Amino acid sequence: MKRHGCSRYWLTGLATLALFPAGCIDDPGADPEVLDSDEAAAVTGAPLTSVASGKCLDVKGRSTTTGTALQIYTCNGQDNQSFNFTSAGELQVYGGTRCVEPANGATTAGTKAVIANCSGQARQKWTRTSAGAIVHQQSGLCLDVEGRRTTNGTAVQIWTCNNQTNQQWSSPPVEVDTQPPTPPSGVSASNVTCSSARLSWSASTDNIGVAGYDIYHDGQQMTSVSGSTLSTTINVMPGVSWGVYVNARDAAGNVSQASETLRLTTPHCEVDDQPPAAPTNLTGTASGTSVTLGWTAATDNVAVTAYDVYRNGAKVGTVPGTASSPPATTFVDSGLSAATAYTYHVIALDAQGNASPASGSTSVTTGSACSSAVCEVVQVATDTDLPWGLVSLPDGTVLYSRRDADDIVQLNPSTGAKTSIGTVPNVAGTDGEGGLMGLAIAPTFETDRWLYIMHTSPTDNRIVRIKVVGNRLDTSTEQVLISGIPRNKYHNGGRLRWGPDGKLYATTGDAQNANLAQDTSSLAGKVLRLEPDGRVPSDNPFGNYVWSYGHRNPQGLAFDSMGRLWEQEFGNTVMDETNLIQKGGNYGWPNCEGTTSQGGSGCSTAGYIAPKLTYRTSEGSCSGIAIVDDVFYAACQRGTRMYRAVISGSSLTGVQQLFVGTYGRLRTVEPTLDGNLWLTTTNTGGTDSVPNNSNERIFRVILGN
Repeated sequence: MKRHGCSRYWLTGLATLALFPAGCIDDPGADPEVLDSDEAAAVTGAPLTSVASGKCLDVKGRSTTTGTALQIYTCNGQDNQSFNFTSAGELQVYGGTRCVEPANGATTAGTKAVIANCSGQARQKWTRTSAGAIVHQQSGLCLDVEGRRTTNGTAVQIWTCNNQTNQQWSSPPVEVDTQPPTPPSGVSASNVTCSSARLSWSASTDNIGVAGYDIYHDGQQMTSVSGSTLSTTINVMPGVSWGVYVNARDAAGNVSQASETLRLTTPHCEVDDQPPAAPTNLTGTASGTSVTLGWTAATDNVAVTAYDVYRNGAKVGTVPGTASSPPATTFVDSGLSAATAYTYHVIALDAQGNASPASGSTSVTTGSACSSAVCEVVQVATDTDLPWGLVSLPDGTVLYSRRDADDIVQLNPSTGAKTSIGTVPNVAGTDGEGGLMGLAIAPTFETDRWLYIMHTSPTDNRIVRIKVVGNRLDTSTEQVLISGIPRNKYHNGGRLRWGPDGKLYATTGDAQNANLAQDTSSLAGKVLRLEPDGRVPSDNPFGNYVWSYGHRNPQGLAFDSMGRLWEQEFGNTVMDETNLIQKGGNYGWPNCEGTTSQGGSGCSTAGYIAPKLTYRTSEGSCSGIAIVDDVFYAACQRGTRMYRAVISGSSLTGVQQLFVGTYGRLRTVEPTLDGNLWLTTTNTGGTDSVPNNSNERIFRVILGN
């Protein structure tokens, strides 16, 4: 390697230290030199200084004995204060002969940091954040000066990350790798069976190197492989159609944009042309304007996987299931007319779509008055694109965003008349779930006319505001309030909600880079809070827009009568969750999904805040939420239902499931001005960013008790 008198030297990896010979001045135009392994071993390292005290990370007594504790001590330039980060994520000392780890490999808060022989084990892996924190990968805890003390000899431990200065470490200037790999290309499938497929792709490129590839279907991570691997076998379900894609990531944790989506359709494991037998013993009872049906399960040579429910000859809902989890044999039909007779029948289906004969019919007459949670559902409008954000204006009309068409429509609920008021500039889809998303107006809308909008651009997610002048968007007034929010094919968040404190709140997804959710200097995987003009509020917990963190893909926000903020969040494959948001709170992703541990010390990690309600992803995938009279509502997509729960103290009680299978996938629920609900569907075209290929409905839901 060529040497220069005042060279810079880099160690590649999750974090890199730039070392400067004495008396040299960094030349920003010089090309970095990357040390090979032999040269790297000769580098003695650099001090890590505690921001709180100005003292250095130090191996006690300058000992090299395994188990020797770390402390802070006055900086003296000796080798027990010289540390390196490696490409494998190790924090080394003594020229790479010893590595830092928690004592005894423990992952609990308060465990002392010690040195040990470098072993490559997970207990010795660390990540350095842009805020200066050093995070233990296995536990998710931060390297911390005990008790926030500043005296020589104070022990260093791992502790719940809190962004305080006793968890921040400075060093000589750092050469930070912020450039993500290019998207993988050429995704293809071979050897497709009913249970597996071989997925292949062409390599991404990166300024340093690709460390790994993450394989997803429809926003759910399936598996990960190393950066040298360009094919893998994935497990699939029989008879499904999945959108499969690949992301690349480098050693610094930068994640590429996704590859193009491969539509993968798998065969059934065996041909089945035998339909189920008809369901039997159909009964129905009325409670106010709701009808509850029940029947005896149908039989099939393989398995019954769903029931279609018909009212007066028209299909009104589906009760879903699988071969291993049979569908329920009950159905609630809500929002019917009072004192009206309805006739029902049910048909059973198997996994290959074979339909049974119809069950016997039953007739039910609703009560003379509503005594149910939902009294009536009225279809107000349809749309060929996906209604995403929706807000009621003071004059009684509604504005809603069309996610893939990039425009905003004004709807008159009294007449059903719709008018496009304009296209939002610089909106770009992601061939997934990005585009034109959340809307909000401040209480001052009648005088200032600002409409707040969250959308995906070609490079990021952003929050803007544009004035509504008359019946049009005046795009000349556009102001970009926040830009640089990471984006990807999925996990873009997107909901906006105005708080009773006069601040605007927003949800952001982790942009398919789970590590960003725990980084309080990143805007991804967060609930954000901002002033009406885009400034950072002075009382935000981390000095930036971040209000809470540790979120995967939140898409629901609502305030209750006490001014508390509730949030709805997509899980990966196990659990969705509803959270009660606390200022500065950590909600656990990626180590904790709902109440299920996924890494490190999982959901038992000190400081993680548990959800108030969880849902199986097959019964959830809930997006928008609303609160009316301290009753909570969540609109769910994969679950094809709306949840209702009463807020009692800090709990959600009396949970009900409404409209199960009645209207299909539900995206957005919002309060009306008169204390009822708007509800929108998202049944087709939801994952392709193609405009006007949907067939969606907007309902007005009249609430009861």
